[in-house]
Amino acid sequence: MTQPDQPTSSQYISTSGESDYSDPHGDDFEALSRDRIPVRSMNSDDLPHVVRIDQEITGRNRRDYLAHKADEALKESGIRISIVAEQDDRPVGFIMARLDFGEVGHTEPEAVIDTIGVDPAYTHHDIGRALLSQLISNLAALNVEQIRTELDWNNFALLAFLEHCGFR
Repeated sequence: MTQPDQPTSSQYISTSGESDYSDPHGDDFEALSRDRIPVRSMNSDDLPHVVRIDQEITGRNRRDYLAHKADEALKESGIRISIVAEQDDRPVGFIMARLDFGEVGHTEPEAVIDTIGVDPAYTHHDIGRALLSQLISNLAALNVEQIRTELDWNNFALLAFLEHCGFR
């Protein structure tokens, strides 16, 4: 039994003399996915990897569509928010997004996710979470508070992933 004036395993006294109920070992929360998985801005050299990952997921070669989206993200936008995740020294996931600064009657900036993909060999390794987390962090720095996307209602895995990440 601990003495009343001694800190318990769930309480310790901070240097200011106040009770602090957090864990003094600094592991209260798991590291963020984006802190454990290298995530960087997409560049034109990533296109073959993006096409390969997308084809493994969809079963279709959408190179033209992805090349168009990559060009749009890399050349037509002053703000680069399309990113890739790397593992084993190669891209294993991507997210392509763009900023919209409003439509008729809608003047708030919002991001639109055009496509997201994770190499099937790396599913359940938090790659998608790292990509989304970094995207949200980048957007927060730009004061963008809304993200939207459109997807096939039959893509249950992606719907579940996005719902788990807070999309509605």
